[in-house]
Amino acid sequence: MDNNTGKPTSNKLIYIIGGIALAIIAILLFLFLSNRQEYKAVVEEMTEEKLLLTEEFQSLATDYDSLHSNNDTLNLMLEQEREKITHLIEEIKTIKATNAHKIREYKKELSTLRGVMKNFVVQIDSLNRRNEELVQENIQYRKEHQKITESYKELEQKKKKLDKKVEIASQLETRNIEVSGLNARGNDTKKARNVSKIRVCCTVEKNITAQVGMKSIYIRILRPDEALLLTSLDNVFEYEDEEINYSAKREFEYGGEDVDVCIYYPAADGELLKGIYTVDIFVDGFNIGTNTFELK
Repeated sequence: MDNNTGKPTSNKLIYIIGGIALAIIAILLFLFLSNRQEYKAVVEEMTEEKLLLTEEFQSLATDYDSLHSNNDTLNLMLEQEREKITHLIEEIKTIKATNAHKIREYKKELSTLRGVMKNFVVQIDSLNRRNEELVQENIQYRKEHQKITESYKELEQKKKKLDKKVEIASQLETRNIEVSGLNARGNDTKKARNVSKIRVCCTVEKNITAQVGMKSIYIRILRPDEALLLTSLDNVFEYEDEEINYSAKREFEYGGEDVDVCIYYPAADGELLKGIYTVDIFVDGFNIGTNTFELK
């Protein structure tokens, strides 16, 4: 009788223990599933954070690509930062999203690189402003240089005109030009066949602006057929930037006052023709007088 009453009690205990075990298992299963869901959510969140971090680095790389400078040293530093960012992007792609420590390090690096970029922006803006100032200064310098050049050219033109006026003012002039033929005895003659010399005399007039000192006076005598009388083809002088032949020359001293000068041309036998001759007189590269005479 006592054995039969103990059996139901034992079964009841087994049921109670089994129920508790099932409850524990259910609780553990719930906790496992709940933690697993939370872990999955955390992983997804960290994966999203990694993607966002990668995008931010890529955006920063784009910002660095937009920076340009005319300074070689600054350009080299920019290139080094670009390479560094590219390397970090590749590193981020290889780490696990759950590596929170590394993610934090990359975030700090991102913040540092952004600060560096801001510094670059400030430097480039400063350089660009300075370059713009230099461009404006250069433009102003060119304008001023152009004005100076134009003023110089204007002064040169004025100087040339003034020099020309001085040159014209200092040009000697003649009066009383007389041309005659002389025979062998030194007497005047009009007959071409009897002339052994042609004498040209004139008065070089007073000119206070003309340079004083020894001067050369040249004459050119043209026959009626316009052939130049000369004794040698080597007898030349400069006139209007060219060397031309002369018939005769002599030296005389000019002191700024009137001075009488005579020049003689020795005529060769049969050289002279009948007709009208033209005589031009030159001093200091200027034609200072012209006259004509006739031989019969």
